[in-house]
Amino acid sequence: MNHIIEAHHLSKIYNADTIPVYAANDINLQVEEGEFTALVGPSGSGKTTLLNLIGGLDYPTEGNVTIDGFDITKMNENKLIDFRLHNIGFVFQAYNLIPVLTARENVELVMLMQKTTKRQREQRARELLDQVGLDAKLDNRPAELSGGQQQRVAVARALASKPRFILADEPTANLDSKSAENLLEIMAKLNDEEKMTFIFSTHDQRVIDKARRVITLVDGKIASDSQQ
Repeated sequence: MNHIIEAHHLSKIYNADTIPVYAANDINLQVEEGEFTALVGPSGSGKTTLLNLIGGLDYPTEGNVTIDGFDITKMNENKLIDFRLHNIGFVFQAYNLIPVLTARENVELVMLMQKTTKRQREQRARELLDQVGLDAKLDNRPAELSGGQQQRVAVARALASKPRFILADEPTANLDSKSAENLLEIMAKLNDEEKMTFIFSTHDQRVIDKARRVITLVDGKIASDSQQ
């Protein structure tokens, strides 16, 4: 089995010197290539914390995370930024697009940071936006796009770096039903056809129904982990 991600005894503790709060509590987890996994649980259960630890957006208090054998918890900030840039795609609930850039320029940005050539950036951005059904919106800025369209730009941007996997934090939370269904279909297709690995945090039953693996978190611990 090819474990892309391995988390060992992972904990994130706040107020450790007074009354400790465990946002993540001794989590052990392995994720294989090609998974379509949902992290579920009530608010405050640790879903976003776990995503942030896996994605190197936060350091654990205890334990470690390895990605393709690289221990990201031992990397300094500069190394970690570079590692994320080349290995992890992020899709956020709030889209996080840059307002002054067009859809194409938003997708190109991560490749610009990777020092990809202008021609390669433009070609891949066009291909990705076509893939998510936005080939006619290349030159539109975020304010000129619907919420669903902005989130699809965010997915294209996450794919631009050719990451090992994509982390999506409540990606359908701000979308209407039709936009959410469209987005899920796009991500499921990427998973089926390109074996792209997705890990979601979600409250959305539609996302949970599409997932092949559902991990339930309660009070920072894994309460259940099932295939479906």
